[in-house]
Amino acid sequence: MRIQDIADILIMTLLVYQLYAWFRKTRALQVVLGLGFLVLLYVLTKNLGLFMTSWILQELGTVIFILIIVIFQGEIRQALYRFSLLRNFFNSNERHHKLPEIQSVVEAAFNLAKRKNGALIVFERRERLDDYLLHGVKLDSLLSNQLLVNIFEDGAPLHDGAAVIRNGRISEASSHLPLSSNQELPQYLGTRHRAAVGLSEKTDALIIVVSEERGTVSIVTGGELHRVDTPEQLYNQLVEELAMQGADNHRLPLRMAVFRNILPKSVTLLLVIACWLLINARQGGLQTVSAQVKFHNLPEKLVLKDDLPGEIEVQLKVLSTIFMSSKKLEVVADLDLSKIHEGLNSIPVDSKVFQLPLGVSVSKVTPSAMKIIAEKKVYRELPVVLKTEGKLKKGLYLKSVRIEPDRVKVVGSESALSQFTQVNTEILNLSALTGNRTVELPLIPLSPQLQIRREDPVSVKLQIGGR
Repeated sequence: MRIQDIADILIMTLLVYQLYAWFRKTRALQVVLGLGFLVLLYVLTKNLGLFMTSWILQELGTVIFILIIVIFQGEIRQALYRFSLLRNFFNSNERHHKLPEIQSVVEAAFNLAKRKNGALIVFERRERLDDYLLHGVKLDSLLSNQLLVNIFEDGAPLHDGAAVIRNGRISEASSHLPLSSNQELPQYLGTRHRAAVGLSEKTDALIIVVSEERGTVSIVTGGELHRVDTPEQLYNQLVEELAMQGADNHRLPLRMAVFRNILPKSVTLLLVIACWLLINARQGGLQTVSAQVKFHNLPEKLVLKDDLPGEIEVQLKVLSTIFMSSKKLEVVADLDLSKIHEGLNSIPVDSKVFQLPLGVSVSKVTPSAMKIIAEKKVYRELPVVLKTEGKLKKGLYLKSVRIEPDRVKVVGSESALSQFTQVNTEILNLSALTGNRTVELPLIPLSPQLQIRREDPVSVKLQIGGR
């Protein structure tokens, strides 16, 4: 298994577990579990040859997918918002509440509890709550113990609903919150507690609930409801959650963060590994393509006697043809010649010489090794010869030709150099000349194995006489 595969599994495990942690007590998770059962049933019926059942499940899949988007658009929007890395830059809604504000809320909560007046007090943190608050009355008033007690006094116009604290002020009151659909909540909890849990399931808000029947105070975050027995206990929890360190900045030790809730994390990891194995089992097949051959790190004192073959055949294994087709890949074999020596060399051609995208691996290479003959690099000076065509006009003749430089250095193997005695210029048409002329002519390359150590044209001076 490659390092990329391990990273792939860990990233998907983190994403899936995070989604589970956000929606574990909501209808969305129940629907996902139901869909997972249908997918498993579809795979089983297809592999068992139950064509009608598998066809019906396949056709229902498209309709169910559209229904999920429509029904759970709020949950999908919330998940995308929470996954967004840019929200930390553009969303400045996170507030650190001051200690006097927290003290006022603590005093108000327990004063209301003594009187058995029900209350819902919502602290808005990083995520905006506007999409989840209904029928609230805008206040934008200073936060105080007395005002909160008056809001939730029996018979007061705004006592039915929640008071929302935003930026250290009571922004609105009598707001209706979404109810939780969690079936595991105790039966004795009323609408007020279910509303607090429902809002905490959908956002990062912190809610204080005062029970009208029992006169108890509870704090709700992340879908979890915890009873608070004393003002000191409530104050300490609010300071930990809302004061200067902030809710998102409160970090658990790494060991505790990894091993907390170890059972659901382990199940998520096993499910992701199973899906990964299933996807890899459904390979896109073996496909053969042609790969170009190039090399690097050729020793300075050696040259290749013959050209490398232009292409080799490579059999590729693609993870899935849905995501990538090997026919669209430009595969190149880059050979490392740093360890070759003078004479015959055998260079292995394996998967290491190919640079391939993720999800594509080499299954077979033909040929699996390349025979390369290296020779000692030789330097030799060869004369430059002017190549001409046509004839001078009648009455003219070529008196002299002078080439500068008249010799150039050529580099290559001894066997290749032995086949050449001169370096030719490009062809000069004599019929166009009427008098003395100086022209610049490029040199014609000898062969791919030889290199002329001059890139600039040579200067050719012609003297033309008349009869």
